[in-house]
Amino acid sequence: MGKLIAIRHGQSTWNAENRFTGWVDVDLSEKGIQEAEKSGKLLKELNISFDICFTSYLKRAIKTLEIVLEIAEKDMNYTKAWELNERHYGSLTGLNKTEMKKKLGEESFKKYRRSWDTPPPRLDKDSEYSSHKDPLYKNLKNIPNTESLKNTYDRVVPYFEKYIEKHLKQNKNVILSAHGNTIRALGKKIFKISNEKINMLEIPTGNPLVIDFDNSGKFLNAKYLDTSRKNEIISNQ
Repeated sequence: MGKLIAIRHGQSTWNAENRFTGWVDVDLSEKGIQEAEKSGKLLKELNISFDICFTSYLKRAIKTLEIVLEIAEKDMNYTKAWELNERHYGSLTGLNKTEMKKKLGEESFKKYRRSWDTPPPRLDKDSEYSSHKDPLYKNLKNIPNTESLKNTYDRVVPYFEKYIEKHLKQNKNVILSAHGNTIRALGKKIFKISNEKINMLEIPTGNPLVIDFDNSGKFLNAKYLDTSRKNEIISNQ
């Protein structure tokens, strides 16, 4: 099996402002650009081949991947898929997390932000942040108005199983530049994390996570390349 290198995009402008972002197409912050550049350097130092790349429709993930490939001196095409987008945060989109925590209370805020299957209230289709107005999705049916992590899992994992896993089984190394909840959903599958514990899986921005599998496709180990910013890998295996 090949290696899966999962990278959450570098810090975005809305990450820096502590806002719920979801499907809104915000750019990288200056810090995010630096994180992407460091990711590229770390992958270059890894000194392995990269065979295929995937990312979402959102510019913060796309730019992270492009910076990584440039720094790592890899001239490669990549595949974009809306299924790899960040979780849709519904009516929380654009709002400040600290302010909403005070308004909603600890329990409701935690439920909407990190529970497995409770989505926030729906975002109105007329909202300035609605993806129904975004030309990126003009050919997409059933654009979400809110999502739980389970909803995100239900699009990310089938895409992974259909389009990405086969390359790993062909012993190819795959780069996935995506989002915190994209990688959290995929991590739930790969690391076999329970519904109750998945809220504990934190994904740092701009820090490549290298995942190894055995020949049968079973998870062997995972490590963050920037050890100064690594988070615990939770696994029920």
